[in-house]
Amino acid sequence: MIKILANDGIDPIGKKLLEEAGFTVDTTNIPQDELPARLNEYDVITVRSATKVRQALIDATPNLKAIGRGGVGVDNIDVAYAKEKGIPTYNTPASSSLSVAELVFAHLFTGIRFLQDSNRKMPIDGNTKFNDLKKAYAKGIELRGKTIGILGFGRIGREVAKIAIGLGMDVLAYDLFAFNPEVEIVLGSGGTKVNVAVKAATLDEIIAQADFITLHTPFIDKPLLGADELARTKKGVGLVNCSRGGLIDEQALIEALDSGKVSFAGLDVFNDEPTPAEFLLKHPKISLTPHIGAATNEAQERIGTELANLIISHFKQ
Repeated sequence: MIKILANDGIDPIGKKLLEEAGFTVDTTNIPQDELPARLNEYDVITVRSATKVRQALIDATPNLKAIGRGGVGVDNIDVAYAKEKGIPTYNTPASSSLSVAELVFAHLFTGIRFLQDSNRKMPIDGNTKFNDLKKAYAKGIELRGKTIGILGFGRIGREVAKIAIGLGMDVLAYDLFAFNPEVEIVLGSGGTKVNVAVKAATLDEIIAQADFITLHTPFIDKPLLGADELARTKKGVGLVNCSRGGLIDEQALIEALDSGKVSFAGLDVFNDEPTPAEFLLKHPKISLTPHIGAATNEAQERIGTELANLIISHFKQ
């Protein structure tokens, strides 16, 4: 019988599908430092972002037959090395796209209306300084008519574009690879589908023209938005990173926020997780979430189902 360790958990529906297919599923979390000694008890490990499956762990567990990643990125898995060892890696790139895209807009709406800062101050100063606070946050803006630059036009980037189009925004899209600039929009309850084209742009064009920039690229060796790139953005640009830590130079971001070059930032990911830098946590112009892009009931159900079906299909072959 195939034994699966869902070390970072799995949706009950996914677990049920696997068990009905004859697999044993253990959802007990084994700490990272104990995995080399214990993972040989299992044939498959599934992870999210917390557990790392690196070369040393793969070498220590010759019984491993497959690795599953509940989510899009596989930065926490040495995929190429696993492949060399004949161990396939499966992930679920489509299942959480909408949830991540909606979180992007949660951060955008928060930034343009100062929600993160006003929420912090209301419980403290609200009773005595209500009118002062009202004046302090009186210069919000609307998203409609503004330009959003999407860096990375894969599944999540395309979902971001759909929402932006619905809000009446202009969309500039950039990707490391060639892409189709059309996205499919569903109109009304009748489900009528239309294709809408966005404007393909270079990285430099987005940096220079976008009112808001959101990042959706894989992890790269250096920040996509470093001090030089931030210096070339429009004054007052808003930034959102719900993709990977390290895509924005965090120190340069703070300097740009303090100077007013960047008006706000929304961060769901950080260079150092689970202990983001204190200067990020306390900054009044940054809205923060603890890496929860895919953390909706709907996304987790889709992820669990897709991952279960991938594992079942693998062993049927």
